[in-house]
Amino acid sequence: MEKIVVIGTGVMAAGIGAGFLDAGFNVIFLGRDLGKAEKSLRDARATAESLSADTSAKRKELSGSAGLIETWNEWSGVVWVIETVAEDFDLKKKLFAALDVRVPADIPIGSNSSGFPITSIAKGLATRRRMFNAHYFMPAHLVPLVEVALGEDSDPVLGEAVCELYRRSGKKPVLVRKDIPGFLANRIQHALMREALALIDSGIASPEDVDTAVRYSFGFRYAAAGPVLQKEISGWDSMARAAAEIYPSLSNTHVLADCVASRIAAGKTGMKAGEGFVKWSPEQVAAERAAYEKRLKAAFNVLNLE
Repeated sequence: MEKIVVIGTGVMAAGIGAGFLDAGFNVIFLGRDLGKAEKSLRDARATAESLSADTSAKRKELSGSAGLIETWNEWSGVVWVIETVAEDFDLKKKLFAALDVRVPADIPIGSNSSGFPITSIAKGLATRRRMFNAHYFMPAHLVPLVEVALGEDSDPVLGEAVCELYRRSGKKPVLVRKDIPGFLANRIQHALMREALALIDSGIASPEDVDTAVRYSFGFRYAAAGPVLQKEISGWDSMARAAAEIYPSLSNTHVLADCVASRIAAGKTGMKAGEGFVKWSPEQVAAERAAYEKRLKAAFNVLNLE
């Protein structure tokens, strides 16, 4: 059985491991604390079982184990190593330097970092050609996309092989061929967010109306077709005419919108703080998170019609 090594013991580690367990891989969780690694394995198994129940799939034997990163040296059968440790650049650099010499050179290694490029993390390492960013979106067990980003020295052929591994695990990988900030999806997402916040800042629309406009118009369509395919359907000529009118007035600010900056300064950072644009009680947070996951599962089932 092919083995996947997940390094880290947080929420992302459990979600990533669950996806591989559900796909039939043997998943090994490594951490600096054995108890936390074992808990990640338990959480991943429980999540994988719920995924199988959601899809009415035949229950799989979920093969996994846990160990300590400092002492682990069992690489036989391992086809992919991915780290999910804290978003700390020095910590990731130190970890990758250790993996560089401990993991056999034929095994690719990924970082789930969304902020630190693999070029910087792997700089100067002897086997950096087999190192990539492998960026998931939360919740990792439900969102199908994984961005496999090449660093300056990453092997593109090996990157394609990593994408194929993800396809076999049921994910939808994309290969990002240049090491740029935000990879692919976050660049598109932030372009949307910049304009959405500019509209809120200017008083043109409320936060609630922005969400409604996105969810029930082009966001609704994007579950069926991405932006390029959607314009292939509707016609690029009509898009070009609209662009000529809209592009000059779009926000191109380089700074954070006032409506967000002021809330962050006041400690109103969203659900985790009990208030963002709206106030959140613990009961409201629980209900909204449950509804969010339910909607994601429904969207996942729609996407699986392909």
